[in-house]
Amino acid sequence: MDRRSFLGAAALTAASPMLLHAAGRPDWQAASDTERRAYIDKANFVGQKQGVAGKKGVAVSTHPLATKAAIDAMKDGGNAIDGICAASLMQTVVEPHMTTITGVFSLLYHEAATGKNYYLNGTNARPMGHEGGNLQDVLAQAAGAQMVCVPGFWAGWQGAQDRFGKLSRQRVMAPSIHYARNGFEVHPFLFGEMFVEMTKIGKHEQGREVFMPNKALVQPGEKLYQKRYADLLERLALEGSDYFYHGDFAQRFSRIIQDNGGSITPDDFARYEAYWDEPAQGRYRDYQLLASPPPDFGGTDVAQVLQILENADIAKMGPASQSVETCYLMTKALNEVWAETLMANHSGKPMSWQQKLDPEHTARQYETLLKNPPRNPMAELMAQQKVAANIRELADVTTGSNHLTVTDAQGNVATVLHSCMSLPWSNSLFIDGTSICASGVHYSSGMPAPGAHFNSRIVPLMVLKDGKPVIACGSPSVSLYENLVQNVTNILDCDMSIEESVNRPRFGGDWFTNGRLIEIDMGDKLLAELAAKEGMKLDIVNPRNWSHGSFEGIHIQGDTAYACGDPHRTALALAV
Repeated sequence: MDRRSFLGAAALTAASPMLLHAAGRPDWQAASDTERRAYIDKANFVGQKQGVAGKKGVAVSTHPLATKAAIDAMKDGGNAIDGICAASLMQTVVEPHMTTITGVFSLLYHEAATGKNYYLNGTNARPMGHEGGNLQDVLAQAAGAQMVCVPGFWAGWQGAQDRFGKLSRQRVMAPSIHYARNGFEVHPFLFGEMFVEMTKIGKHEQGREVFMPNKALVQPGEKLYQKRYADLLERLALEGSDYFYHGDFAQRFSRIIQDNGGSITPDDFARYEAYWDEPAQGRYRDYQLLASPPPDFGGTDVAQVLQILENADIAKMGPASQSVETCYLMTKALNEVWAETLMANHSGKPMSWQQKLDPEHTARQYETLLKNPPRNPMAELMAQQKVAANIRELADVTTGSNHLTVTDAQGNVATVLHSCMSLPWSNSLFIDGTSICASGVHYSSGMPAPGAHFNSRIVPLMVLKDGKPVIACGSPSVSLYENLVQNVTNILDCDMSIEESVNRPRFGGDWFTNGRLIEIDMGDKLLAELAAKEGMKLDIVNPRNWSHGSFEGIHIQGDTAYACGDPHRTALALAV
């Protein structure tokens, strides 16, 4: 299927922002304080989380209020797209340390009635006037206004809602508007990030207004209010993309960036389009893989890793949480694919998903990695690009993103990654009470042409059997590849339930130092034997380390969908 341009905004309603605010919540009722706190308690970090099963709709996300927003949308007659849009926007409210409306929106969607699969690229785009530099320049400027790209989240969000949603935009947005205006309880993960980045937040009046209203950080359990952001969301509920990309918002955003040394113009906003694309397609044993295609290369990379691993008998070797050989083989496959992607992207000749997922290519890669220790992707890239300084010292940006997955009673399935692509407060810039995304750090994955969407490690993934989804999933964090590979193989090869899989210890990755982050509860014996393997560098971390991501996956068996909140985050799964 050819790429399809995102089609224009929905018809405007005659209502005014004041009327929308007065109406409050079209066909939606906010949870009581008791109900809301019960959901939050279920999503805490303590103990093993319980899974859910449902036939009328299931949702899983990194925050309980986001998951509930998806479920409420489906209860009100919406489908999986309504649920995914309600939840993703809610995450911009309740998880401002991980995502922002000025970030990206990357969607994989299965339409049950037709059996068709769609991919929507709403990633950020390089401004036309941005002067590209080498890798060292990019990383040195990563937290500055020079690295702010044209936002894609809203175009992707509205593109999905307009094309496949059943509910009105106002109804889908109502929960997010409510919690932005009326507040929500700060959870420990959010507070921890606020504490670490307090200096950056406090540089801007709007940062202090939201996060330090009384000259001190809002404490865990206290409410965080974002009234400016609520006003913006109300305006977008009425005017949509006309306001965001062609109206006052685009004008003001551009002025802020230019005043701080960046290059974005209103013309960059007006030129921007989210677009529909063919998903990348691969195979794993008897299953079909659907994934995000380049330039959202992450899904293709994960599918490629799985294709390499299908040459091994993982069922016999055992899951990564128990097997040294599985851990070691996965490490080599992950590093092989990541190195290939980086080298190709920076050579100016990125590989297509058809090239990367050619079975003969992945079979050759398997034979090669059996004979060699793990590659060091970042060291190879630094040598290629002649980057002399320590890459971690250059990149003063912590990656941040969110994922969620929703399925409905009709069998439609949606999974989306949306993100700030860097810690939202990294550049200390705000607009309308929300942080401005410093997404240009992803130029480090290969510089796009002016006006083009950037290359990104984004991983929406589906596993199908006989044309029907079996697994739909994704993950945030720098360890998103590792997270998906372990959980998918746990379920498909080792016959684990999704609840058992997400509660297992896991390993992650550090793409800056090539160290293998690994949780200490893997066990002393496994850790010692793995450390003795050639080319392995272990960084032992606490159990359920947040940097290992969060498996936002749904496992579908027959007419029943199963999900479980990942204990690595404040995640929660719910069923209709």
